[in-house]
Amino acid sequence: MAVSAHWRLSAAIHRRNPNSSVFAGDRPPRYVKIVTADGCIRPFNERKRNMAKKLSIGSWAYAFGPYEDNPVPFDTVVKRLSELEFDGVEIGAFKPHIDINDYPMKTDRDAVKGLIAYYGLEVSGLAADFWSHPGPATDEAQEDDRYFKLFKENLQLALDLGSPAIRVDTVTDAEEEIPGVDRQTAWDRIVSVWKRCAQVAEDHGVLMLWEFEPGFMFNKPSEIIAMPQAVAHRNFKVMFDTCHAQMCAVVGARQVGEQETLGDNGVVDLARQLKGQIGHFHLIDSDNTLHDEHTSTHAPFGQGVLDFDAIIPVIMEETGYDGDWFSIDLCFWPGAWEVTENAKKFLTPYLERY
Repeated sequence: MAVSAHWRLSAAIHRRNPNSSVFAGDRPPRYVKIVTADGCIRPFNERKRNMAKKLSIGSWAYAFGPYEDNPVPFDTVVKRLSELEFDGVEIGAFKPHIDINDYPMKTDRDAVKGLIAYYGLEVSGLAADFWSHPGPATDEAQEDDRYFKLFKENLQLALDLGSPAIRVDTVTDAEEEIPGVDRQTAWDRIVSVWKRCAQVAEDHGVLMLWEFEPGFMFNKPSEIIAMPQAVAHRNFKVMFDTCHAQMCAVVGARQVGEQETLGDNGVVDLARQLKGQIGHFHLIDSDNTLHDEHTSTHAPFGQGVLDFDAIIPVIMEETGYDGDWFSIDLCFWPGAWEVTENAKKFLTPYLERY
């Protein structure tokens, strides 16, 4: 990408989001010109660190929930993360950020990809919008292979944006019944379609990640452990969010039937029992509460109960995790924008240590 193309990229983003704040006067921090293999020149952030893991944050934290009425534009997020010396951004493919329908053409997606690269960042993953569609266990999802086709559409978005991974969940609320579908049938349907999704994702070099949450169906520790075993595909891994692990394995929130927990050390115990099955980590604190009685509260580091001095060594040494990234998740936190810098500062010593 030629440097001059940045202004066209900014314009492309701005057309989709008139609140965009990146204009021609901006320059990426620590600007260095790098000549790529195809002869183009692109900026590069020269502070890249020699650390075991790279650090990103999910853009959705600034787009919905408390930010729904006043979202932070995606390009503003990218620019700020570069200023804070993050390594990357995890893309929330939801309005008003990078919704699949707002960026339908490859040129649209190239603009987003180019903007991220211009600020010296990478993409750590993509959280696709499956919530606007019937969940994979529903009758509607089975009709005309609807869910599988939807997955492939979002897989293409991930490919076009240069994402190494794509996130899924079961979509159905944890305590709701799917009309006419018992839980065993729901489980079998999800396992079957996710096995196919994992294969097509592998065919295109993208890792498929399931994020368990207390807010979605199949949230007991035994179910979380059993899912990757049932899908049984090397390209299907668990996305392990520390606050969700706390609420599922320690608190036992929103479980159907008999409550199941792993005790006070449930977060590390669950991580150990998922050894070899974890493909990505979301790191954030937990205050043992739910947001709006649905899913885990993503409390800023230090405002919850999690002991990261105990958790991170287990993650690094006992889970077999060989991914490149740790991602911060401040989903639904009212002051996510303001606490982002402190969140990075909190994790930096761990990144340096490992």
